[in-house]
Amino acid sequence: MMSYPTFFNNTPTITLKDPLSNFLGTFTDGIVEFSYLDIVKSAGHSCPTVAGAYLSTIKGLEALYGDEMPIRGDIAVALKDDVTKGVTGVISNVITQITGATEKTGFKGLNGNFARNNLMEFNANIETELLFMRLDTKACVTVNYNPSSVDSSPVMQGLMGKMMQDVATQEEKIEFGKVWQQRVSDIFDRVDEVVFVANLED
Repeated sequence: MMSYPTFFNNTPTITLKDPLSNFLGTFTDGIVEFSYLDIVKSAGHSCPTVAGAYLSTIKGLEALYGDEMPIRGDIAVALKDDVTKGVTGVISNVITQITGATEKTGFKGLNGNFARNNLMEFNANIETELLFMRLDTKACVTVNYNPSSVDSSPVMQGLMGKMMQDVATQEEKIEFGKVWQQRVSDIFDRVDEVVFVANLED
């Protein structure tokens, strides 16, 4: 049985309508829900970067759509940095999983509909880390993520050193995982302190 930190079950989820899924009979009415656990399975790990990309996407789409359900495949995404820089690739993969947007590798569409392979831009001329745009209304929101206000456990640095040197005991390895995931949990608890969203006009 798969086991994971219990806080994964208490994180916010996001529900979208996916016209392609509806067209192909994948999900009834195209309604699809993503959880943090879904994203972690795809990424292969849970960390501040994965959590930040997930929360940034949720908060960005909430600001962009308000009470409306976001439309998967109808959302363009711009990232300030190159895909090869730092953790940009990890961030973009999380956003792609939720929104469907890709730069080149996504679905090319059916008879001019449902294309997702031209909805993500890197090296964008924007001042913030991320920008989300609705294709139907052209409304945009910008997003920045900064988890620096959420401190790690005082024992994190020492445990990290031992882990990197491969000298940690089994007990220390378990403790490292716990304190690592505790910081991720704290980031979810303090989302309004770490994710900053604004309308492009602001």
